[in-house]
Amino acid sequence: MEVRGEVNGVTVYDDFAHHPTAIATTLQGLRQRVGEARILLVLEPRSNTMRMGVHRDALAASMHGADRIWLHETGDLEWSLEEVARETGVPASVSDRVEAIVEEVVRTAHPGDHVLVMSNGGFGGIHERLLRGLEVVAAEA
Repeated sequence: MEVRGEVNGVTVYDDFAHHPTAIATTLQGLRQRVGEARILLVLEPRSNTMRMGVHRDALAASMHGADRIWLHETGDLEWSLEEVARETGVPASVSDRVEAIVEEVVRTAHPGDHVLVMSNGGFGGIHERLLRGLEVVAAEA
């Protein structure tokens, strides 16, 4: 897990995520580090095993450490993320647009929050987009 930046008290992290065990382990580690602070999880299920649905049944449970979840539907999944979103037990949404995810995360994030972006690819430059969006919100405040 790498800190990509911090704006107005919101820290943005990057982590390589390719299966539910790694997702759960990273969330547990971040939770130990941040205590009761909110963790906003942004996940792009991009690996071959994720796209094929190999980990589909374990995915929702692996994200239980997050307080809010955004899932990126890449269009090449052989299964639907909507059901996984409903099974997480926390507010979760699915979008096929990185821009929409960025807008929602920026609108939702507050000082003290931790935004954990998990993917095993570039994810459309989402880290930089999030940091720029948070800067705009901070400048307007």
